[in-house]
Amino acid sequence: MKLFSGTPLSQFSDRPAEPQAPEAAGGAKPEGRKTAASKGAPKAGAPVARALPAIPEAPATTPVRVVPLARLAAGGRWRIEAMRSISEPLLLWFTRGQGRITVGGVTRGYGAHNAVFIPAGTMYGYEAGPQSYGNAVFFGRGCTLDLPAVPLHLRVREVGPQAELSGLIDNIQRELESGRPGAERAARHHLGLLGVWLERNGETALDGKKPDAARRLAARYTELLEGEFRSGKGVSDYARALGVTPTHLTRVCNQTCGRSASDLLHDRVIFEARMMLSETRLPIARIAEALGFTSAAYFTRAFQHRAGKTPSAFRRAG
Repeated sequence: MKLFSGTPLSQFSDRPAEPQAPEAAGGAKPEGRKTAASKGAPKAGAPVARALPAIPEAPATTPVRVVPLARLAAGGRWRIEAMRSISEPLLLWFTRGQGRITVGGVTRGYGAHNAVFIPAGTMYGYEAGPQSYGNAVFFGRGCTLDLPAVPLHLRVREVGPQAELSGLIDNIQRELESGRPGAERAARHHLGLLGVWLERNGETALDGKKPDAARRLAARYTELLEGEFRSGKGVSDYARALGVTPTHLTRVCNQTCGRSASDLLHDRVIFEARMMLSETRLPIARIAEALGFTSAAYFTRAFQHRAGKTPSAFRRAG
């Protein structure tokens, strides 16, 4: 089963696509999204746009949380499957089930007793079948613990380390649910022990393999994409910044995660649109502008193709 496939957004353009150079085939900026250069001051005599509500800023810190994996998909599977990052470290502990997980542009299978640590700001997404169980540990935004700087995918085969990790997570959850004085402080101490567990058991990089050139490029692309996906840049712009051709970048992404560079970009943008529609009351025109689209009409068509609903219908559905 292949997830995340979709038609390029450029097919929903308000205007015909410009001819592409051969090397840029499949990698040009999607029509209907602004480039950074196109976001400058308005031309003389142009009408001044009315003020729109500002996008709310995320809080500087958030608390530690332990959430069952089944609950993460509440509100739609897109919440776990689409490419995105969060601004706090995350540990996924799969105790049952199997599927695929993409971290930093690299896709691998996971199974029972797999622990996947994802540093803050790292793009990821994963499949979860009906038999997938486990917990997600959110370390909290503003976390100051000494944690791994790179993703880790640990296949924990020995019973001892499995029980130790499950016990640490249970202790964190027990404290958070106790309501006793100092519970959050106690949970953070257990979280520190969890960081030690990762240090002791996570001596290798993702999936136990040293990243090759393709994986390194995919990781650099997703890191750059995560920081600039709102800019309206297309794959050609990212490829230029990385010093490669769009064709090569797409080939590498297909090799490391089975998806094109363009699909990763579109998936990230539409995930953000879904989050803004479901968790804010910003006007659709403001969301389209914030995500680099040149018009709300184009944004609506692109969103409907990916989500199966118009932005308005998606928001009404909750």
